[in-house]
Amino acid sequence: MPLYRDEAIVLRTHKLGEADRIVTVLSRNRGKLRVVGKGVRRTKSRFGARLEPAMRVDLQCYEGRSLDTVTQAETIDPWGDAIARDYDLYTAGSAMLETADRLTEEHEPATQHYLLLAGALRSLAQRDHDPGVLLDAYLTRALAIAGWAPSFHDCAMCGAEGPHRAFHIPSGGVVCSSCRLPGAAAPHPDVLRHLAALLTGDWAIADATQPRHCREAAGLVAAYLQWHLERGVRSLRLVDRTGTAG
Repeated sequence: MPLYRDEAIVLRTHKLGEADRIVTVLSRNRGKLRVVGKGVRRTKSRFGARLEPAMRVDLQCYEGRSLDTVTQAETIDPWGDAIARDYDLYTAGSAMLETADRLTEEHEPATQHYLLLAGALRSLAQRDHDPGVLLDAYLTRALAIAGWAPSFHDCAMCGAEGPHRAFHIPSGGVVCSSCRLPGAAAPHPDVLRHLAALLTGDWAIADATQPRHCREAAGLVAAYLQWHLERGVRSLRLVDRTGTAG
């Protein structure tokens, strides 16, 4: 059987038979894959613990007719272990993994998504920033990679130079007074500044944003994500935003 090797991040797993699992991973070079981990649910499995969500592994598989099978898995970064020990980290990480799963297609290379997810999970496991803020930064950038980058300064409709106050999700972000449509929100300027900082990676601004503005920004990000995915990310409902720090 043809063998291949790639580094990958485990997105999710589900049971197969009595002792196996189907493991969905996002690989660096091959995109999203569904592979079978044989016997990984047994207590004596050689690599069962390595194939848990948010773990980054060096994966070796052989190609099958329908699903490939894991023959070797070596841990590169045990982010999943650190993230699973804390509720806030776990819920934020789960939302990241679910979003990555939804935004990628099987066997379609998605290196940018892979690198973004790896960076987000690393920062989450290391507690570099508030988990909710990290999640919003990931979601905003993931949407941009998917081709749905929101505008937080210039008008998303006509390109008129900003800043503008109105935010209209179907239009793609902020809109000028001429392009403003019914239903547009009017977030606080600090909310838009915070969102722009998340998109560009300006953590000095993002970390200094007041909690109430972070929460308002999180609501806009969730609504924008749901609009483009056409249904919500279930894990987002579990994220506790009451402690979002600024």
